[in-house]
Amino acid sequence: MVSPLAMVPPGPGQSGSLLTNLVPFVLMFAIFYFLLIAPQRKKAKAHTAMLQSLKAGDRVVTNGGIYGTVVGVDDQKVQLRIADQVKIDIAKHAIAGLQTES
Repeated sequence: MVSPLAMVPPGPGQSGSLLTNLVPFVLMFAIFYFLLIAPQRKKAKAHTAMLQSLKAGDRVVTNGGIYGTVVGVDDQKVQLRIADQVKIDIAKHAIAGLQTES
């Protein structure tokens, strides 16, 4: 037997319940996007542009903390001079950034 309350149609205040339940999730996604996702994308885009603009003579620091001067640039690797007569090849994506003047 079916309960009489189960057969009652929804009232006018209950028809928007899906929308009211969805609004907090949309707001949370918007907050996460503007606080986390968008700045990370901007930073990654700037890093990629920096890697593509590398040229001989640039002073860089690697993710491992090695400071050096760019001697040669290839598609996948960069040759750094880290001391007199000492050159190393590293992966291009391992460069953290340009060395700041200090």
